[in-house]
Amino acid sequence: MALPTPQAALAHVVIDFHCDSGTLHALGTDGLLHLVAVVGEFPPPVMEAIKVIPVGKGLAGLAASRKCAVTICNLQTDTTGDVRPGAKATGMEGAITVPCFAGDGSVVGVLGVACRAARTYSAHEAAALTACAKLIAPSLCPS
Repeated sequence: MALPTPQAALAHVVIDFHCDSGTLHALGTDGLLHLVAVVGEFPPPVMEAIKVIPVGKGLAGLAASRKCAVTICNLQTDTTGDVRPGAKATGMEGAITVPCFAGDGSVVGVLGVACRAARTYSAHEAAALTACAKLIAPSLCPS
């Protein structure tokens, strides 16, 4: 059975998690996260900023470096320092990112979704999104 495209998989995840937007990044050979799929409307400066993300920067970069889910209840009011200034321009509030792992346990990408409203993601939701990332990961691995 063929894997769905990264774009189709991300679209399903956004719907299933009752979110308004989503991103999927693949870890390139250059060690940076490259945008491979996006759902939702993003202002042009945000789109430019999320095309390539350093590991360790922003929510996606933090999920890759920490190798675990990163959640923010409200991007607009967050004071943790995890949220990059451009993230507020998305208009989103509740966000979660999780790493996508290869079979050997290495990070091959990051899956993220966000909502227009503030949202605290439960441990169950983080685990469910991580399970989705596990299913998507093979489509991000180099052939």
